[in-house]
Amino acid sequence: MARLLLFNKPFGVLSQFTDRGAPAARATLSDYIAVKGVYPAGRLDRDSEGLLLLCDDGRLQARIADPRFKLPKTYLVQVEGDPQEAALDRLRQGVMLNDGLTRPADVTRIAAPDLWPRNPPIRQRKSIPDAWLQITLREGRNRQVRRMTAAVGLPTLRLVRWAIGDWVLAGIAPGHYAEIAAPNWRAQ
Repeated sequence: MARLLLFNKPFGVLSQFTDRGAPAARATLSDYIAVKGVYPAGRLDRDSEGLLLLCDDGRLQARIADPRFKLPKTYLVQVEGDPQEAALDRLRQGVMLNDGLTRPADVTRIAAPDLWPRNPPIRQRKSIPDAWLQITLREGRNRQVRRMTAAVGLPTLRLVRWAIGDWVLAGIAPGHYAEIAAPNWRAQ
């Protein structure tokens, strides 16, 4: 049976077990996960937080990370500004980025979620409002959520991946993980 870990990656942690090429050591998965033989199924930027899946089965890892399978990834996104329906509709229809048109996203404006404090905290400006969005993507380009929100005039302040497919971050504190039974996708 394959091992599957749901890890709540803190802000500032690399989505890899070693830090190559940096003059000063940065936090990596090895600072939080002592389980041998597991590897990230996909990536999460250093300045993003939230759900990162790790497993010890290459086929499962590919099935989770490969965009061909269109596994939805849901993000809670704090943006600078007051999102108007026109900007949200642009996200829903797909946004033209320098690497082409994105697939349409599911986008909903939400109340501020009850999340852990971020360390360091995001910058707050008294004269500029912020808002929270829930964005679900079915593709995974580099820094895609940040680039999409910036393209519609809503720069991302905080980005938390909340779910990948049916796996949800709920109940897992930052820097901690839960091991769950892995699905048997080989039989499908």
